[in-house]
Amino acid sequence: MAEKLKGTTTVGIVCKDGVVLAADRRASLGNMVLSDNVTKVFWIDDHLALAGAGSVGDILSFVRLLRSEAKLYRARIGREMSVKALATLTSNILHGGRGYAYFAWFLIGGHDSAPRLYSIDAAGGLTEDRFTAAGSGMEFAFSILESGFKEDMPLEEGVKLALRAIGAATRRDVFTGGGVTLITITKEGHHEWSEEEIKALSE
Repeated sequence: MAEKLKGTTTVGIVCKDGVVLAADRRASLGNMVLSDNVTKVFWIDDHLALAGAGSVGDILSFVRLLRSEAKLYRARIGREMSVKALATLTSNILHGGRGYAYFAWFLIGGHDSAPRLYSIDAAGGLTEDRFTAAGSGMEFAFSILESGFKEDMPLEEGVKLALRAIGAATRRDVFTGGGVTLITITKEGHHEWSEEEIKALSE
């Protein structure tokens, strides 16, 4: 089997008024860095987003599938899929895909009646979390999240914590790097932070 593009750190945090999803931008093949400009955080619907750690091709394929399912759900039911419904669908697809395994670990965040965050491993194991991380640098990210997370923290504080967690992984994990993609999801919808906004918050 050919080696796959892989290696990353993803982070999810539930805040008082929304959810933060963040990831680095590096893609590697074995021990070689192939790109520092890969997107690993994606919107699925207005109030739903996903971060993926693992095979880049599998993540992109899965995002296309979930976007189609979300559109179909909205057309059939007349409203947006809930965060739990999207997470359950993801879990069912991964668990049922024994003929073809997706080599990825997904964090799904969103805002319906409240901000919510789920972690789904490649076998479909599903957990709801207040904060979590996945990927090759997750141990370093968790060390920051464990010490810095607070219940009902403001969204801006959660963004700063996510950036610190990705920063710690970038310094210690050779497969993590290339900058940060960061999305926040509130009841108003999702917002992808620009490099200028991230830099201003870090100053």
